Amino acid sequence: MKVGVIGYGSMGKMLLEKLSLNSNLIDEKLYVANRSYEKIADLAKEYHVCHSNQEIAKEVDILFICVRPINMKNVLEEIKTTLREEQMIVSLNGSITFEQIESVCKNKVVKAIPSVLAEINKSQTLLCCNALVNEQDKVTIKDLLSGIGSVIELPESEMGMGSELVSCMPGFIAAIFNEICLSAQKHTSIATEKIVQMVLNTMIGTGQLMIENDHSYQEVITRVATKGGITEEGVKVIQESFPQVSDSIFEKTLEKRRQTALNAQKAFKE
Repeated sequence: MKVGVIGYGSMGKMLLEKLSLNSNLIDEKLYVANRSYEKIADLAKEYHVCHSNQEIAKEVDILFICVRPINMKNVLEEIKTTLREEQMIVSLNGSITFEQIESVCKNKVVKAIPSVLAEINKSQTLLCCNALVNEQDKVTIKDLLSGIGSVIELPESEMGMGSELVSCMPGFIAAIFNEICLSAQKHTSIATEKIVQMVLNTMIGTGQLMIENDHSYQEVITRVATKGGITEEGVKVIQESFPQVSDSIFEKTLEKRRQTALNAQKAFKE
């Protein structure tokens, strides 16, 4: 199986590196193409470097497209006459719909949304497929992506919220715990780096405890926040104040996602 990536930005670069290291399904070096050839010219030792999008589309069986929504239609227009019926297109952009892609190319199409945790092979990669993708195709793409973590299949209609929960969540978590560390600094002389280390390791350990012992969030709260105790006071504050913040996070991000999708729709109509 031959695999290629169009777009050598942060996501395209990560995919190339991880697929090269973690996949036993790929027969040879991966293929790569980029709008600026100069950016990839020195990668010839690691990959098959293509001079155009048409060239890479002619060679591969599975083609990952890692470009901005505004550029997606142009890329598809460039390769549509080169694509073969059995080829699979994998879009890493959640704002582009199957309907929009199929308006240009009548191919098997997969949408895959990994997270930054792919860097440590812990991504929960979201996956959805158009009607042309059969069960064996799904097995193939899941096996290919399992090298960067677990794969979760969702309907296209839920990919937005799914992205908030896995792709955006590392940023949300980092922002929340950064605020906790900043607040802690106001009440202690413990060095900042030690505060961060203590909170970070406790956060990781809590996740492992929940997964390994199959605990719910509430079970952990019950074990730690004994009635009338110190932890209970902090939990009460979180439960009283944080729901509004949490609701606002999703309202804002989902609205931004909707606007991004509208802009992508406009680009496809132009």
